[in-house]
Amino acid sequence: MSVSEQMIAEVQPLIPAMRRYARAMLRHRDDADDLVQDVLERALAHWRSRRGAARLRAWLFAILHNLALDRLRRRARRGPEAAIDSVPEQWLAVPAEQERAIAQQDLLAQLALLPEDQRAVLLLVGVEDLSYAEAAAVLDVPLGTVMSRLSRARERLRRQLEEGGRPSPALRVVR
Repeated sequence: MSVSEQMIAEVQPLIPAMRRYARAMLRHRDDADDLVQDVLERALAHWRSRRGAARLRAWLFAILHNLALDRLRRRARRGPEAAIDSVPEQWLAVPAEQERAIAQQDLLAQLALLPEDQRAVLLLVGVEDLSYAEAAAVLDVPLGTVMSRLSRARERLRRQLEEGGRPSPALRVVR
């Protein structure tokens, strides 16, 4: 009996068990079949270096297990695979984030230029989503003051953003 015939005779009964284990590890039938094929190729290439016939099953399963872990790690690094035709177009076209990040930075810079009382009201109502009454309680001011400061803050912020980030000049007293 030749070496290849001997290998086939010893390995063939183990293939169904290897396929089951590969499917359990990879959870995909075609990937599991490919993995078993790779195990058989590796076993054939290293057939003479194996240690004893009694350990053949353990040797093949060790190869299978290590190759499966490699594939799982590779899959985790790459993310899920899908045919290009099955992927929705919006997944392929991701909008650039740079402009949004710059706009956020501009907004934060302009927000910092607002007077403290206006900035506090705008943050409490606009960002923290407090009601006018809650903001008035936090700031310990009347409800009307919250509404007036908020209106002035929104208007001033709008003007600053329209002017390209230059703060509006401070009011001066004319005599």
